[in-house]
Amino acid sequence: MTKPTTNEVLDRLHHLMHGLRRHLRDAMRNDGEGLGPMEARCLAFFARRDGATQRDLVQHTGRDKAQIARVVRLLHERGLLHSRPDPDDGRSQRVSATAEGLALQRRMQQHLARFEKAMTAGLDERERTTLLALLDRLRDNVGEV
Repeated sequence: MTKPTTNEVLDRLHHLMHGLRRHLRDAMRNDGEGLGPMEARCLAFFARRDGATQRDLVQHTGRDKAQIARVVRLLHERGLLHSRPDPDDGRSQRVSATAEGLALQRRMQQHLARFEKAMTAGLDERERTTLLALLDRLRDNVGEV
Protein backbone atom coordinates (compact mmCIF):
# COMPACT_ATOMS: atom_id res chain seq x y z
CA MET A 1 0.00 0.00 0.00
CA THR A 2 1.34 3.41 -0.90
CA LYS A 3 1.65 6.17 1.64
CA PRO A 4 -1.26 8.62 1.35
CA THR A 5 -0.47 12.22 0.59
CA THR A 6 -2.04 15.18 2.37
CA ASN A 7 -4.34 15.68 -0.60
CA GLU A 8 -5.64 12.14 -0.27
CA VAL A 9 -6.56 12.73 3.38
CA LEU A 10 -8.25 16.02 2.52
CA ASP A 11 -10.03 14.45 -0.46
CA ARG A 12 -11.45 11.71 1.76
CA LEU A 13 -12.55 14.16 4.44
CA HIS A 14 -14.10 16.34 1.75
CA HIS A 15 -15.99 13.36 0.33
CA LEU A 16 -17.31 12.43 3.79
CA MET A 17 -18.43 16.01 4.48
CA HIS A 18 -20.24 16.18 1.15
CA GLY A 19 -21.97 12.91 1.99
CA LEU A 20 -23.06 14.32 5.33
CA ARG A 21 -24.27 17.58 3.76
CA ARG A 22 -26.18 15.66 1.09
CA HIS A 23 -27.79 13.47 3.74
CA LEU A 24 -28.74 16.49 5.87
CA ARG A 25 -30.13 18.37 2.86
CA ASP A 26 -32.29 15.36 1.97
CA ALA A 27 -33.41 14.96 5.60
CA MET A 28 -34.35 18.64 5.86
CA ARG A 29 -36.21 18.49 2.56
CA ASN A 30 -38.14 15.35 3.57
CA ASP A 31 -38.61 15.87 7.31
CA GLY A 32 -37.23 19.29 8.22
CA GLU A 33 -40.31 21.37 7.60
CA GLY A 34 -38.47 23.68 5.24
CA LEU A 35 -35.53 24.53 7.50
CA GLY A 36 -32.36 25.69 5.84
CA PRO A 37 -28.93 24.47 6.99
CA MET A 38 -28.19 27.51 9.19
CA GLU A 39 -31.67 27.38 10.71
CA ALA A 40 -31.18 23.69 11.52
CA ARG A 41 -27.81 24.41 13.14
CA CYS A 42 -29.29 27.26 15.16
CA LEU A 43 -32.19 25.10 16.37
CA ALA A 44 -29.76 22.30 17.28
CA PHE A 45 -27.58 24.73 19.24
CA PHE A 46 -30.46 25.97 21.40
CA ALA A 47 -31.90 22.47 21.78
CA ARG A 48 -28.54 21.35 23.23
CA ARG A 49 -27.88 24.56 25.21
CA ASP A 50 -31.19 25.55 26.73
CA GLY A 51 -31.08 29.15 27.90
CA ALA A 52 -28.06 30.17 25.84
CA THR A 53 -27.99 33.63 24.25
CA GLN A 54 -27.65 34.79 20.67
CA ARG A 55 -24.20 36.04 21.65
CA ASP A 56 -23.31 32.46 22.66
CA LEU A 57 -24.39 31.25 19.21
CA VAL A 58 -22.39 34.01 17.49
CA GLN A 59 -19.29 32.94 19.43
CA HIS A 60 -19.94 29.25 18.73
CA THR A 61 -20.45 29.68 14.98
CA GLY A 62 -18.28 32.68 14.23
CA ARG A 63 -21.19 34.06 12.18
CA ASP A 64 -22.24 37.69 11.98
CA LYS A 65 -24.54 38.99 14.74
CA ALA A 66 -27.05 40.28 12.20
CA GLN A 67 -27.24 36.91 10.43
CA ILE A 68 -27.79 35.11 13.73
CA ALA A 69 -30.45 37.62 14.76
CA ARG A 70 -32.33 37.02 11.48
CA VAL A 71 -32.21 33.24 11.86
CA VAL A 72 -33.30 33.37 15.52
CA ARG A 73 -36.15 35.74 14.63
CA LEU A 74 -37.31 33.38 11.85
CA LEU A 75 -37.25 30.40 14.23
CA HIS A 76 -39.23 32.43 16.78
CA GLU A 77 -41.81 33.29 14.11
CA ARG A 78 -42.13 29.60 13.20
CA GLY A 79 -42.70 28.72 16.85
CA LEU A 80 -39.51 26.66 17.16
CA LEU A 81 -37.74 28.96 19.66
CA HIS A 82 -38.85 31.22 22.49
CA SER A 83 -36.95 33.73 24.60
CA ARG A 84 -37.12 35.06 28.12
CA PRO A 85 -35.25 37.95 29.73
CA ASP A 86 -31.93 37.11 31.33
CA PRO A 87 -32.47 37.64 35.09
CA ASP A 88 -28.87 38.86 35.47
CA ASP A 89 -28.80 41.16 32.41
CA GLY A 90 -32.05 42.78 31.32
CA ARG A 91 -30.58 43.62 27.90
CA SER A 92 -30.03 39.96 27.06
CA GLN A 93 -32.49 37.19 26.22
CA ARG A 94 -32.17 33.50 27.10
CA VAL A 95 -33.28 31.34 24.17
CA SER A 96 -34.83 27.88 24.33
CA ALA A 97 -36.34 25.48 21.85
CA THR A 98 -40.10 25.06 22.12
CA ALA A 99 -41.70 21.62 22.35
CA GLU A 100 -42.27 21.79 18.58
CA GLY A 101 -38.63 22.80 18.05
CA LEU A 102 -37.37 19.96 20.24
CA ALA A 103 -39.55 17.45 18.35
CA LEU A 104 -38.16 18.66 15.02
CA GLN A 105 -34.62 18.53 16.40
CA ARG A 106 -35.17 14.93 17.57
CA ARG A 107 -36.25 13.95 14.05
CA MET A 108 -33.12 15.56 12.60
CA GLN A 109 -30.98 13.75 15.20
CA GLN A 110 -32.53 10.45 14.11
CA HIS A 111 -31.42 11.18 10.54
CA LEU A 112 -27.90 11.94 11.76
CA ALA A 113 -27.79 8.74 13.84
CA ARG A 114 -28.78 6.68 10.79
CA PHE A 115 -26.11 8.38 8.68
CA GLU A 116 -23.43 7.77 11.31
CA LYS A 117 -24.48 4.14 11.65
CA ALA A 118 -24.25 3.64 7.88
CA MET A 119 -20.92 5.47 7.69
CA THR A 120 -19.32 3.43 10.48
CA ALA A 121 -20.85 0.07 9.53
CA GLY A 122 -18.30 -2.69 9.91
CA LEU A 123 -16.14 -0.87 12.46
CA ASP A 124 -15.67 -2.71 15.72
CA GLU A 125 -15.52 -0.86 19.03
CA ARG A 126 -11.72 -0.61 18.98
CA GLU A 127 -11.72 0.84 15.46
CA ARG A 128 -14.46 3.28 16.38
CA THR A 129 -12.50 4.42 19.45
CA THR A 130 -9.36 4.83 17.32
CA LEU A 131 -11.30 6.78 14.67
CA LEU A 132 -12.70 9.17 17.30
CA ALA A 133 -9.25 9.69 18.81
CA LEU A 134 -7.75 10.44 15.39
CA LEU A 135 -10.56 12.85 14.53
CA ASP A 136 -10.01 14.61 17.88
CA ARG A 137 -6.33 14.98 17.06
CA LEU A 138 -7.13 16.43 13.63
CA ARG A 139 -9.56 18.91 15.23
CA ASP A 140 -6.98 19.86 17.86
CA ASN A 141 -4.36 20.41 15.14
CA VAL A 142 -6.49 23.01 13.39
CA GLY A 143 -8.31 24.43 16.40
CA GLU A 144 -12.03 25.11 16.55
CA VAL A 145 -13.35 26.25 13.22
